[in-house]
Amino acid sequence: MKKSDFYYSLPEHLIAQKPLPERDASRLLHLDAANGYLSDRRFAHFIDLIDADDLLVFNDTKVIPARLYGRKTTGGQVEILIERITGTHRAIAHIRASKAPKAGTVIDLDANLNCQVLGREGDLFSVQFDGEDSVPAILERIGHIPLPPYITRADDATDLTRYQTVFAQHAGAVAAPTAGLHFNQAMLDKLEAKGVQKTFVTLHVGSGTFQPVRVEDLASHDMHKEYYAVSAATALAVQQARARGGRVIAVGTTAVRALESASKSGAISQGFGDTDLFITPGYLFKSVDALLTNFHLPESTLLMLVAAFAGYDALMDAYRHAIEQEYRFFSYGDAMFLTR
Repeated sequence: MKKSDFYYSLPEHLIAQKPLPERDASRLLHLDAANGYLSDRRFAHFIDLIDADDLLVFNDTKVIPARLYGRKTTGGQVEILIERITGTHRAIAHIRASKAPKAGTVIDLDANLNCQVLGREGDLFSVQFDGEDSVPAILERIGHIPLPPYITRADDATDLTRYQTVFAQHAGAVAAPTAGLHFNQAMLDKLEAKGVQKTFVTLHVGSGTFQPVRVEDLASHDMHKEYYAVSAATALAVQQARARGGRVIAVGTTAVRALESASKSGAISQGFGDTDLFITPGYLFKSVDALLTNFHLPESTLLMLVAAFAGYDALMDAYRHAIEQEYRFFSYGDAMFLTR
């Protein structure tokens, strides 16, 4: 398939700029891909679609305040988005400036801090922060929540908690695993009371998730890498769910990428490292039976993954329905529940 096969026109007013007052107040579009059946629901009723034998798999990554603002010593404004922390004082980052900074450029930050550009790392830059504070400490002190590019407002205090899942544990993501944002503790408690088991994977979502596919031929796309970890306990939980006839339900495309990356041999096993798994229609899923996800950008790798899961025609029909019914799209938007 080609990139243009995944284009759709989205009215700008359907892009959610802020979260709803309550996490579970969003809408939920249910797509039974086996027969193309669509149902408009509320996320609060998600529990009704889950059976006691099922296993929910969440991504417990934690978003770091990865965006920094500064100035070059020459006065030019600079925006830094940390992509990955590589050492106590070093990181790989996107840098937005009027001109790409050269090695040796010093960037003045807030709170009398600064960092130095060490050189290029492909499309990114290697930077080193001066002073005694570690990179995580600096980000906690002066960093901003890295809202996605389609959210046009500045981050505010509400984003510190709402652009973070209630079960976030392991810091390292620069974008939220957004399907998990719909869950509050009350919903998790209801699922537990029903007997539904849950487990966790970690996949540190990188900014590459927002990068456009630049080639028409998908086979030529260079997929970004993200760190993932699937524990032996999670692999066992997946195997046990299958054995008892339950479904493995991934909460988010990031959970899918982690589970499927740990299942390359055909059966899931413990695994970790960088994954560049690119899932497109025709992919044979090995570990995931159902998927909860948000609505994704046109021509994005995430939309391609969901089309591989639900079937291209069924998914694109569902997106047309969602637009007609004015669902809220993207990170702070509504959700979909899909069965293969």
